Amino acid sequence: MNKKLVSAILCGAMVLGSVMPAAAAGVGEGQKLAMVVKSAGNAFMELAAGAFKETAEAEGATVEIVYPEAPTADAQIKVLDNLISQDFDAIAISANDVNALQAKLQEAMDAGIKVSSFDSAPNPDSRQIFVNQAGTVEVAQALMDAVLDITGGEGQWAILSATSQAANQNAWIDAMKTIMEEDDKYSKLELVEVAYGDDLPDKSTEQTAALLQNYPDLKVICAPTTVGIGAAAKYLQDNGAECKITGLGLPSEMKEYTGDDKACPYFYLWNMEGLGTLTAYTTMAMVAGDITGAAGDTYTAGELGDYEVVEAADGGTEVILGAPMEFNGENIEEWAEIF
Repeated sequence: MNKKLVSAILCGAMVLGSVMPAAAAGVGEGQKLAMVVKSAGNAFMELAAGAFKETAEAEGATVEIVYPEAPTADAQIKVLDNLISQDFDAIAISANDVNALQAKLQEAMDAGIKVSSFDSAPNPDSRQIFVNQAGTVEVAQALMDAVLDITGGEGQWAILSATSQAANQNAWIDAMKTIMEEDDKYSKLELVEVAYGDDLPDKSTEQTAALLQNYPDLKVICAPTTVGIGAAAKYLQDNGAECKITGLGLPSEMKEYTGDDKACPYFYLWNMEGLGTLTAYTTMAMVAGDITGAAGDTYTAGELGDYEVVEAADGGTEVILGAPMEFNGENIEEWAEIF
């Protein structure tokens, strides 16, 4: 091949290279992200974490999912201490305590690390944004209406929560109490106790047994925690209890216990994978500088669509995934195949 032809080919290649568009970089290109969940063995956390990792890595980020040894603030503080020293761009966390993580999360932010939260928010001074799975009042209203329906409008009921410091649990419980106090249609309901199973199956089972023993006329237990509702449903059904359960659960874990003739007539939850996906896009947008976490910020979360940052009830800011979904005897089989 003569030199002129070689030169022409090379020039042509250079021209083509200059006009062909480069592959678009993902929104998370080059970012180093960490997600800190509540604890290991929590199926809800695992679904959200899996979606977070898949979404962020598809956008070019490097992701580390960290599972604390126990569902406690101390365990999360140890994890955060280790992460801060590893030069992460952002940390997304589901807080085991609303206030106890503040010093460590402020240390992270002071080090230039973006801090987002999901599922359970630390206080506003401990985060830059909260990704809320569903509006607090909307969740509380759905749960209160379920209690009203299942009790027949009157009688004793109890709450089986996660930990006493879980921000999301406490927000829902406080909103439920407010709803019950402000509307006369709930006046014949008696909330006898708020028990805590610490998001541990064994302790949640023990608390369920204690509630039945202490309140023989108990009609409904409401468990706004996936671990608690599963443990309570199994105990109630295995022991043929007349008391029913409702709350927030995973369809795959509640299939055996859900239906009109089962321990749980129906329950609620949201799209856990969607929560992980939205948390990923929100966190990447923070790192990229597309949003700051201030109310009024807008961004696009992939196929989930457009979102706006709004004021949260605790004085911070949040984005809200959507409304809670009802799972019952008619749709439980279908949804159990999904999550």
